[in-house]
Amino acid sequence: MNRISDTGGPSSLSALDRYFGIRAAGSSVKVEIVGGITTFLTSMYIIVVNPGILSQGGVPFPAALTATVIVSFLGSCAMGLYARNPVLVAPGMGMNALFAFVLVHGAGMSWQTALGCVFWSGVIFALLASFNVRKLVVDAIPANLRHAVSCGIGLFISLIGLVNAKFIVSDPVTIVHGTHLNAVIVTFLVGLAVASVLVARRVTGALMIGIVVTTLLAIPIGRWWGDGTAYWPAAIATKTLVNWKGLFAVPDFSAIGQLDLLGALKFAYWPFIFVMLFTSFFDALSTFMAVSEAGNLLDENGNPRNIRESMIVDSLSALVSGPLGTSPANAYIESAAGISAGGRTGLVAVVAGLCFLPFLFLSPLLSLVPAIATAPALILVGVFMMESITKIEWHQFDEAIPAFIAMILIPLTYSISDGIAWGFLSFVVLKLFMGRVKEVKPAMWVVAALSVLLLAQL
Repeated sequence: MNRISDTGGPSSLSALDRYFGIRAAGSSVKVEIVGGITTFLTSMYIIVVNPGILSQGGVPFPAALTATVIVSFLGSCAMGLYARNPVLVAPGMGMNALFAFVLVHGAGMSWQTALGCVFWSGVIFALLASFNVRKLVVDAIPANLRHAVSCGIGLFISLIGLVNAKFIVSDPVTIVHGTHLNAVIVTFLVGLAVASVLVARRVTGALMIGIVVTTLLAIPIGRWWGDGTAYWPAAIATKTLVNWKGLFAVPDFSAIGQLDLLGALKFAYWPFIFVMLFTSFFDALSTFMAVSEAGNLLDENGNPRNIRESMIVDSLSALVSGPLGTSPANAYIESAAGISAGGRTGLVAVVAGLCFLPFLFLSPLLSLVPAIATAPALILVGVFMMESITKIEWHQFDEAIPAFIAMILIPLTYSISDGIAWGFLSFVVLKLFMGRVKEVKPAMWVVAALSVLLLAQL
């Protein structure tokens, strides 16, 4: 990965230096703060998107927004302070859709019962993270699949950026196609060019600067109306209105403690708890593997740094999500943006978490940052994460084919867990029919079986 770091600063180590090991990681407090802000800027959409999805499952929008901010703040700070990794934690995209459209609308649960399912899946996740299950799974995943997952997630992030910018749109005939030039696309392309030049010149905070510049360039696209309603760039791109209601919004704590613990334990709901558990576990594991590969945040054995502590924080964040009133939290792959900006320690996660807190009261401000502003950063993060593709043994087909399947299906299925599941399954099947069963570790057989159950449920 291209590293943009600034190791300058005062000669004496500050308390932050000593606690997080900033200088030992080849970074500085300034770079870590920039990395944290960059990570937040690429992830802050979740503050309004998550409650928007959960509200379709019955959770009151203001209450879901409050829960989203609190979980993101607590989870990210815990990740930084305990696991000391530069990884943001927030309610996961995909998990919120599972909550609203599968558990509530599909299974007919109340949103309170669905929150109970979130809690119980978090409890099991915490138990798995605390014991040796995590190490067994990490050790069982072959190196080629690890590299492929990192590349696949990079492609996925870039695809999200292109979709957010409306540069790629759906098509009933060709599935997708590029859009025509318009004011929004031109603004996005200029922002991408600015961010790319800054990255190529190794400018500290290049991605964050790109986001700010693109936001400012997008302002002329907005149009104010006399009734107080503003069409902002993000609203124009999605053809939706953003209602300007001032700077402040009062937090709503009404969803806290509303989960139905006993109702969620009905036997008919166990499969949904399992799907949440499996998705949370492997989304977290794959995220830690991907960002560790991208930022070279590895231990002496080549495994993700502080993986046990990171998984524990992720699981506990998922566990408290239900009681607080939101779908499960998990590690965010957008954390790679902060790592790309030079962030290497837990201070990045703490800064990102602290950035969420003011939006308990300032959520209306988020409407001022359009999706096209963060799109260039997401695309460039995808570039950084593709470095691992050179480490895949393409000449060994029983390794290359599963790696390619995982890498290509992560973006094409729009699901990290689905892509990984198909990659694991194809690896086991190929090794079986190649007569190389001994190369499949016992934990990999279990993971493959769980992958079948997950895909069957979905």
